[in-house]
Amino acid sequence: MANNNVLISVVIPVFNEAPTIGNIIERLNCVMQETGLQYELIVVDDCSTDNSVEIAKRYGVKLFILKKHAGKGFALRLGFTKARGSIIAMIDSDGSHYPEDLPKLLEPALQNKADLVIGSRYFGGSLSSAKKLNFAGVRIFNFLIKLLIGIRVSDSQSGYRVLKSLVLSNISLKSREYEIESEMLVKIAKRGFRIMEVPISFEPRTYGASNLDPIVDGFKILLSIVSSCIKDGRV
Repeated sequence: MANNNVLISVVIPVFNEAPTIGNIIERLNCVMQETGLQYELIVVDDCSTDNSVEIAKRYGVKLFILKKHAGKGFALRLGFTKARGSIIAMIDSDGSHYPEDLPKLLEPALQNKADLVIGSRYFGGSLSSAKKLNFAGVRIFNFLIKLLIGIRVSDSQSGYRVLKSLVLSNISLKSREYEIESEMLVKIAKRGFRIMEVPISFEPRTYGASNLDPIVDGFKILLSIVSSCIKDGRV
């Protein structure tokens, strides 16, 4: 997989993930070193109140700290502006995503077979380890996206992705929270970029509670899908 002409930027949004962030960074370093690719790890801390920042500092990553809690979408967008790579990866910091899956997400982009690669928890109809309730919600969003813009995906809400920096330069992201995945997918699809899914392993968090509110954030995701379509003149 080695290509000395390519730099991979891995953006990791963090909010109170002290139990897992160190492990994620260590595993990402191991995985990327094995690929032989040049890479940078960019951690954006969303004003954590635990010691996530202190842990991240131990690993020499590029660390950006928000002065107030702004949301996952905002943290990702900041990370994207700091990324120098021609290929950018995004991965959650709560341990649900396996860094070991990153090479298979990178491969289609490196081989110029896709512009956006989504790591799907449900590829091929498998529920993976994700909760069935979450799967039901994702299926609704998948159907809406297919209805409005005509593309079929199995996991429109996955936060584990790889995309070319050229793609980001052709869209304008506005989301501040969890709706960023939907906004990104819709806007990228509207501009005719190639989208591919690959199966990933998934482990629901085993500590604490997710910050995602199924009702509030679900409504925001729904609005994001529709508004992204309307602004592009498709609804």
